[in-house]
Amino acid sequence: MPDRREFISSAALAGAAALTSSNASAQGGTMHQGMTYQDVERLLDLKPNATCGYVRVTYLSTQRIAPGGLPAPFAAGRPMGSALYFMLTPQEPVKLHRIRNDQLYHYYLGDPIEVLLMLTDGTTQQHIVGPDLRAGQTPQLLIPGNTFHTARVIGTRQWFLGASTEWPGVEPVDVELGNADALAMKYPEVADQIRTWPLPTK
Repeated sequence: MPDRREFISSAALAGAAALTSSNASAQGGTMHQGMTYQDVERLLDLKPNATCGYVRVTYLSTQRIAPGGLPAPFAAGRPMGSALYFMLTPQEPVKLHRIRNDQLYHYYLGDPIEVLLMLTDGTTQQHIVGPDLRAGQTPQLLIPGNTFHTARVIGTRQWFLGASTEWPGVEPVDVELGNADALAMKYPEVADQIRTWPLPTK
């Protein structure tokens, strides 16, 4: 039986690839040129968010996993899945935080983002989520549950539009803001990056 994360990753990559291909062929890959982040915010009805720039939840499953159907910390039950748009700007990055749930970042439009992951095993990773496959960017990124992370817009440093999908679905109790000083001590090899990348909400 395939690993759950492999299944999620494969399904999401297929969906993201199909969307990117469809948009590119229909619009020549230039449909967002000239758009400002304010245009994107208005057209998608995005709202300021405490951790992820500008957000709109697009899906929260009405089907729930019953209490006891999942191990801790989800033993009280959760929606089967959730999804949201999120947009970042240099002034509104992904702030240092984690969620309990596995999540996938998806690239849709705009600049790429650079993501710093602080994994539960004490290691760290850096990835670029974006459209330039030849440069090593990827259109989706798996962030395992309980991974502290932060992300910033690179490229032309205007805006990034993407999505996050989560299994099981996220509830407010699943979100935790990070403490930069504590994480810098736990991950000393990236201490400077933790402090100089987007900082947690004060």
